[in-house]
Amino acid sequence: MMREDNAVQVQNVSWNGLQTVGEDDWRFLLEMFLNSQDISEKSRQTYSWALMRYFDWLRVTGRRLSGLTPADIVGYKSYLLGRKLSPLTVSAYMSALRQFYCWTEVCMFYPNIARSVKAPRSKKGFVKLPLTAEQAGELLDYLKSKSPRNYAIVNLILRTGLRTIEVSRLDVKDVVTKRGRRVLQVWGKGMSGKDSLVILNEPAWKPIKAYLATRKAVKGDEPLFVTDGKGHRGQRLSPRSIQDICKQSLRAIGLDSHEFSAHSLRHSVGVNILRAGGDMKDVQRVLRHSSPVTSQIYTATVEEEIRLERNPEALLNDMF
Repeated sequence: MMREDNAVQVQNVSWNGLQTVGEDDWRFLLEMFLNSQDISEKSRQTYSWALMRYFDWLRVTGRRLSGLTPADIVGYKSYLLGRKLSPLTVSAYMSALRQFYCWTEVCMFYPNIARSVKAPRSKKGFVKLPLTAEQAGELLDYLKSKSPRNYAIVNLILRTGLRTIEVSRLDVKDVVTKRGRRVLQVWGKGMSGKDSLVILNEPAWKPIKAYLATRKAVKGDEPLFVTDGKGHRGQRLSPRSIQDICKQSLRAIGLDSHEFSAHSLRHSVGVNILRAGGDMKDVQRVLRHSSPVTSQIYTATVEEEIRLERNPEALLNDMF
């Protein structure tokens, strides 16, 4: 907690840096910043980690908060990219830094030297490949005889497009009936609660029901999917564990490249809806995209398939 006397002291500052607190006391500055942000706990942790890394870089390179320029921020971005971090990760770090300096400028601690520094560009589109219907069937056939829990998880993702973090957050009581239809209440990525749903049709529900039957006296407030290892049995499965289950299962059927992961299963849902004759609105509803623009990227895979199967070049085969 920030002390009241310090909260009063920091008002008497100049553009040359914090005078009453001392600019080397970056932990106090970081705490002030985080306390001022109306963000989720997850975002708070991300900001904290990103800014601690920035302050550590300042210390190692002998820089001080006062006197920095946009060139220093560009240098920091180059340093992050040189550490072979992904453009997405660097963008997250730079976003936290821009927010921090926006706050320091409003508070008149330091000018916003990060305003004009752009985030690194990342490649557009998906780097993960969707599964064909045959591959999805082979994956489910493999899991069916291996693990009721893992079969239920992979089957659920392939039929609803849930993210691994959304699967992890599910509780038994989230299976409810609305207007005569069974649904799953979903706590979406970046949301503050379970404010969306997916339809739990019979093919998606039956493996879950069979899995729950293997657990004793299941209560509504228990996680839908739990660990089964020795020493920590019955705990909520983490998103990383669910990712590992998907990845290991994909490897088992020969899909062992970096292009196949847990996200491939979600990607498959969007593509398979289009393959089956659904439209972009259907994809948006199932995958719960806030913008239809996000859903449009799934058309690339389907368009490529059509291009390969119905190639106009074949019309010229017997012409000459």
